[in-house]
Amino acid sequence: MDHLLACMKIIGDDTIQRTQLAHRMALVEAFQIKEGMCVLEIGCGQGDTTVALAEAVGKSGKVVALDIASPHYGAPITLGEASDTIKQSPLGARIDFHYETDFLVFDTVERFDAIILSHCSWYFSNPQQLLAYFQKMSSMTNRLCFAEWDVDYTERNQRSHFCAVQILALSSAFFGGDGNIQNVFHKAQIQEMLAQAGFKVQQPILIDATYLQDGEWEIDYANELYEQLQQAPMVIQTLATSYYHLMNRDEANRQSLNSFVIIATQ
Repeated sequence: MDHLLACMKIIGDDTIQRTQLAHRMALVEAFQIKEGMCVLEIGCGQGDTTVALAEAVGKSGKVVALDIASPHYGAPITLGEASDTIKQSPLGARIDFHYETDFLVFDTVERFDAIILSHCSWYFSNPQQLLAYFQKMSSMTNRLCFAEWDVDYTERNQRSHFCAVQILALSSAFFGGDGNIQNVFHKAQIQEMLAQAGFKVQQPILIDATYLQDGEWEIDYANELYEQLQQAPMVIQTLATSYYHLMNRDEANRQSLNSFVIIATQ
């Protein structure tokens, strides 16, 4: 892990990045990415999963990393700053970053050994857009690797994260904005869309993510947005208030939701 962390831009202590990278490495292992593969990653962000993919494909492989966001997006480190550091590292020659790039208009004749969507589906503005991505992917690869938070939480300590997710999705639905959670997809919905796009879908694989910081981050953000939701229609206020009280009932031992991985093939 240390040599991967050395390829990334980190401010201060590396504890958070070390924790996040451990999860990305577990996902890439579940994706079964092999040396020499040519991989397309959609929704690469600041490159947390990208470096793990670049390590997996080796010197003979290649990672094309797309994100619709601007390189100036992100704090305290922007996407551009993060990718510039990675490009200057020993992994840089294996990675092509493309920001401000919508996959639906991404023009390439290249076929990929695998296409990756890792923890980015909740950013999609509607299910039809995600389905359109899957349909385009079906003409570019025989292997699609998908990862997202699993709302089928298995431990009571994960309930607060689940409630925070619902509050953030309600806020996006009624007040707009570019928050991280626009739609919350259950894995069964993802399986149905993949099948509709022509893929054969394997059973989801559960990946432990309880140790990640994301649950606490999203709980804190949901508490910030709760007051705003009191301006929504009464039925939404009532729903948000129920989630709010459930979310804050257990203030200790809050854990993140797990992740699930789906491998889809043709």
